[in-house]
Amino acid sequence: MLQARGDTARRNAPIEVIRRGRTHAAEVRGVDFSRPIDQVTAELVNEALVEHKVIYFRNADMTPEQQVSFGRLFGELTVHPFSPHYDGIPELTILDNHKDNPVFSTDHWHSDESFRATPPLGTVLRCIRTPETGGNTLWADMAAAYERLSDKMQHFVSGLEAVHDFNPFRRKFDHLPPAERHQRLAEMEEKFPKMTHPVVRTHPVSGKKVLFVNEQFTIAIKDMRADESRTLLDFLNEQPRIPELQFRFQWEPNLMVVWDNRSTQHYAANDYYPERRTMHRLTIKGDRPM
Repeated sequence: MLQARGDTARRNAPIEVIRRGRTHAAEVRGVDFSRPIDQVTAELVNEALVEHKVIYFRNADMTPEQQVSFGRLFGELTVHPFSPHYDGIPELTILDNHKDNPVFSTDHWHSDESFRATPPLGTVLRCIRTPETGGNTLWADMAAAYERLSDKMQHFVSGLEAVHDFNPFRRKFDHLPPAERHQRLAEMEEKFPKMTHPVVRTHPVSGKKVLFVNEQFTIAIKDMRADESRTLLDFLNEQPRIPELQFRFQWEPNLMVVWDNRSTQHYAANDYYPERRTMHRLTIKGDRPM
């Protein structure tokens, strides 16, 4: 846990946090990525992430190793089980989409890896290459989504649990011979069994209530009939599509975004194919949703 050096140091920290979205998203200025980031700046950046849920930095020119060092300011990094990684740096995922490698599954509203027992705290995504047009990412504020529900709906969904599965990634094995595909899927199902999380989680730092189901990984509401479950999930999965809950971001090279996976969902627009879009991504280990 980061410890502040005192009020004077915090007041003199060179960073500036500028709110950009109505309910979430802020630009952070003044961080010098050419040198190690001091403890006070790291603490202020962590606080900005919790408060604004999505923060971004322009001109974040850095090496992959420097990006990893920056990501570790937020916590322990994890290795994505299905995505390719940078040579020698397993924590750094490469998202390189083009005509020969189309987008896989990111063009759906989702919270990263919610099928894990401990879904990620957050993600650090840095832009390497942009298409000529398109390729924006959208984030939805799922704390604000919960707050806009009626009191009766808030009461109804609180206490419910939902089942999460790595469902879309099953297609990663479709090209394999049947026997090998069955074996690989069995291995992944043993490693990542279906996981149950609360429909409404409490953010461990802010204390805010957050809707924590998503169309990509949530497959059912526990202890409901299939038709009841589908009806409720269809309603809840409509919430991130509400424009007033969204912040849309246009990428540029060396622009870096950090988002709080505990309180947001995101959607990477696949409107640039067959042009190329390249990103470097880090995932920050989280805790069990409560």
